[in-house]
Amino acid sequence: MAAKALKDLKNLPVSERNIDYKTKLLVGKMNGTAEDKPPQNSVPFDHNHPKGDEIEKPEAERVIVEIEYIESKDLNNVTQVDAVLKSLVTELDSKDWVLVCDALNTIRRLSIFHKEEMLHMLEKVILFIVKSLKNPRSAVSKTACMTSADIFSSYNDHTIDQLDLLLTQLLLKSSQDKRFVCEAAEKALVAMTAHVSPALLLPKLQPFLKNRNPRIRAKASTCFSRCVPRLGIEGIREYGIEKLVQAASSQLSDKLPESREAARAVLLELQTVYKKTTNVEPKEEHPEPVTWQIFCQSNLSPLSAQAVIRVTNVAGVAREGLVAGS
Repeated sequence: MAAKALKDLKNLPVSERNIDYKTKLLVGKMNGTAEDKPPQNSVPFDHNHPKGDEIEKPEAERVIVEIEYIESKDLNNVTQVDAVLKSLVTELDSKDWVLVCDALNTIRRLSIFHKEEMLHMLEKVILFIVKSLKNPRSAVSKTACMTSADIFSSYNDHTIDQLDLLLTQLLLKSSQDKRFVCEAAEKALVAMTAHVSPALLLPKLQPFLKNRNPRIRAKASTCFSRCVPRLGIEGIREYGIEKLVQAASSQLSDKLPESREAARAVLLELQTVYKKTTNVEPKEEHPEPVTWQIFCQSNLSPLSAQAVIRVTNVAGVAREGLVAGS
């Protein structure tokens, strides 16, 4: 039995590789706690057997692959960069999921330590990351989420041309039920909103604010709320404060509180910016600065304007109360 297990271990492609995310190979009964286990051999159900559902599975020894994920700060440098780059596409396109995870971690290492050398193939690399995000095996999709975060951190606006497919998959993954994949996708979205220019990112996010899936709308709204303050006063004016108010107001009546809270945060930011700019630069056709209330009524439907004014007034009163109390 032990000889058979050792033979199985030698046949694994990963056994001769130095896996950067610390793949553990365990020989023994299938009772481990790995996040992603290979399927066990099933015993066919015999309808004629009086106790067919009680047939016990054989106590065969198997090899378990357990993945331990490595944080970006703990990744090691890459040696022989040219050779690694040449073999990268082949490994990413492999049917061996362990090899794919290894290749994804290689992308992470290259993006951190050798980002200029990989820049010429970034478009192709992102397409493979998207493919891995779609992979039904959780270990692959989580590693792809972690890879996305490092790609955003390193390449910033260079990712914008391929962002649509990547953003779609990250929003889907951040909305699913598998918590450890969901958390990795959310970290990738945080990296995206922190490192990609908000003026380029906001147009990509806005269509998702109207997505049919309320969870996707909520995640997109949260990303939207993180992007708007990064524009700054001048950036908000150039992008169009009217467009931003209209987009945020559409989320105030959303099904999920996450969307509504994100919308409130954006509207308060926009109200602050609006008051600062109108006080400084009143327009010639309006001797008196146009109030926030009039601005909302001029650019929104009556119901939306009423909702925005109510939310921002309540928040404004609460803030004034806190200041007075301090």
